[in-house]
Amino acid sequence: MTYLQAAVLGIVQGLAEFLPISSSGHLALLQYFFGVESDSVLLFTVMMHVGTLVSVFIIYRKDIWALLKELCYTIKDLCTGKGPRINANPMRRMGFMIIVATIPTAFIGLLFEDFFESLYASIVAIAMGLIFTGIILLVAERMGRSDKGPMEMKWRHAIFIGIMQGIAICPGVSRSGSTLFGGLIAGLKREFAVEFAFLISIPSILGSVILEMPKAIAGGADASMIGPIILGVILAMISGIVAIKAMIKVVTGKRLFGFSIYVWLVAAAVLAYAMFAL
Repeated sequence: MTYLQAAVLGIVQGLAEFLPISSSGHLALLQYFFGVESDSVLLFTVMMHVGTLVSVFIIYRKDIWALLKELCYTIKDLCTGKGPRINANPMRRMGFMIIVATIPTAFIGLLFEDFFESLYASIVAIAMGLIFTGIILLVAERMGRSDKGPMEMKWRHAIFIGIMQGIAICPGVSRSGSTLFGGLIAGLKREFAVEFAFLISIPSILGSVILEMPKAIAGGADASMIGPIILGVILAMISGIVAIKAMIKVVTGKRLFGFSIYVWLVAAAVLAYAMFAL
């Protein structure tokens, strides 16, 4: 892999991970057209996820710290016989909602792992995922006024958002777009829907890194890959920060339709290529 390819993939990973355009779909397409075998760059791919994970920690560091403190307080309450006190405050309730939302995501990912992996070999399947992403973004933008915060959020809302995040494991389906769609369908206010979507990405991305890292390390990496990996991680982190900030403004301003148009155009181009060039 060249430095140019690493730079392009890193920037695309950071932007597409948090903008609702599907990082998995874009990376799979770029690797396909670059002629890069996915198995040969598995370590690079895993490290790109680490870069985007860092960007979430940077943007939401105060919320993450508050969630960690609430976790400690919850453990203390359990040890002193007070119980979990789920509704003690909005931050603690949100922490429990994040845990609940992560469960269906993990279940879907583990149960259908082989099926999802098989889809990455088909650019047509990626195009179908992009079309689906465009549809749910269009629906999300047309949602009416939503006013639910952490205290009004129900368990079923968290489960539904977690299911949508699980569906987004399919290449071409945007994780941020799917979770945002789930949050808005559940009636969460837009600012909270964006925050929740990004915070539940932490266990999802971290889980993916933990599962894939042993395989990536076992596959080894040529010494020449060290430089491109470092460059890709840095660019993924920087572009991820830019994408998160942009996404907050876009969602609150109800400007998702442009992303629908974009992913549909990409899908149309991929389908045309599949039809005439393969």
